[in-house]
Amino acid sequence: MAKESMKAREVKRAKMVAKYAEKRKILKEAGDYAKLAKLPKNSSRVRLHSRCSITGRPKGYMRLFGISRIQFREMASQGLIPGITKASW
Repeated sequence: MAKESMKAREVKRAKMVAKYAEKRKILKEAGDYAKLAKLPKNSSRVRLHSRCSITGRPKGYMRLFGISRIQFREMASQGLIPGITKASW
C-alpha cells in the first residue's frame, strides 16, 4: 500500500496538468519557450506517474484495467473482472 501522501501528490499533479493543458499547448505552438519554462514543473504531463487505483502501487501497473498486477490477479481469481478467467492446465 502506497503512502497517502504519495497518492495525494499524484492527484495534485493530475489536477495541475489538467489546469494548464490548454495554456501549455498554446505556448508550445507559438514556440514561446521562455513563458513555458515559467509555468509550474508539475503542470507537465511527463511528471505524472501511473498508479493502481486501489492500492496506489506505482509498479506493475496495467493500463487497460487501471490496477496493479497483484490486484488484477486477486480480482480475476475472485471473478470480479468480466471476461477474465484464470488459466489452468
